[in-house]
Amino acid sequence: MALPFLHRWTDSDALSLGLLGVGNIGMVHLKSAVAMPAVDVVAAADARPENRARARNDGVSRTYDDYEALLDAEALDAAVVALPPFLHADAVERAAEAGVDVFVEKPLARSTAEADRLLETAREAGIAVGVDHTLRYQPDMMGVKEAYDEGGVGHVPYASITRLNDHPLGRPPAGDAPPEWPMDPEAAGGGSLVELGVHCFDVLEWLFGDLEIKDASMGRTLETEAEDAATVLMNAPETGTTITLHCGTYQWEQLPEVNTRLRLEGVTGTISNREHLPTNFYAGAATSALSNVASRFTSDEPDVFGPTFYLQAHYDALADFCDAIREGERPPVDGEDGRRTLALAETAYELAAADAAADADDPDGLEAPEVSP
Repeated sequence: MALPFLHRWTDSDALSLGLLGVGNIGMVHLKSAVAMPAVDVVAAADARPENRARARNDGVSRTYDDYEALLDAEALDAAVVALPPFLHADAVERAAEAGVDVFVEKPLARSTAEADRLLETAREAGIAVGVDHTLRYQPDMMGVKEAYDEGGVGHVPYASITRLNDHPLGRPPAGDAPPEWPMDPEAAGGGSLVELGVHCFDVLEWLFGDLEIKDASMGRTLETEAEDAATVLMNAPETGTTITLHCGTYQWEQLPEVNTRLRLEGVTGTISNREHLPTNFYAGAATSALSNVASRFTSDEPDVFGPTFYLQAHYDALADFCDAIREGERPPVDGEDGRRTLALAETAYELAAADAAADADDPDGLEAPEVSP
């Protein structure tokens, strides 16, 4: 249903868009936006000079070293918030003061409490909040959902999802030191469960409806402050499906390999995302990977749209948000969706912490169980 307070965008020309943060994912959003019809990327902000230079090389005419300065100076219809998570709430607050709709990189915030404050600020200002949960936009995930909705495998008693990559350390040998904030759970909101698990929660709710967390464990495969591995057991009451989720940032991800697995075990068969990968994905991704390696020696910019399997999903998510803003509709993946994934992550953290505390109190498991009279 259309939301009247979103009908501010009335210009017959392009939607005016600003980028708040043009690091790795910010550049993906920038390249997506400049390729879109009826979108005008007017400005970008980033504290790092090299990032601002990259944005200018990609056609952004005005850059700022501070996102507040951009919001003060530019007349925008919408902004992409691609800043570290500890800046999301402040950036949305500043955008709300300017009356600018926002598309926020996941996680929406570092906690549900912070998300609640962010969303209340947006409601009071009448701005829309979209969240970049892109897993549901990947063609393999869309293929799984279509096959599941068709009912060919019948009831699905069990499903599993795994998502692994090497964020934030990268593949060795290390060149530059990784950014500090992804290694800091206070700045990032957590570890692997927030970095990768929230995407998995979103696609699982998209498939099965509301989720209930039953148990969880966190691990540190590497010597990091936050978890780099998380395993969660869930139930989907609406469909009666038991689900396991595992995510981790301990495994190198090198195209053309895809380190995401989704399997639905139905009573008459199995649906896997592997069955729905684009037929040209591996060849295209491998060619792009080789091209990007070569670009390091020729000083050319890497082709970030090369592995289109992932990056087309980011394009489609941002395009859907922009279309919703034009039409005065609620974004298809909105702030409440982003908050729900954070609530699930918090419950998993709490259960894992409780289990760890219980194990510390009784490390040998020798405590006698309670017996009902």
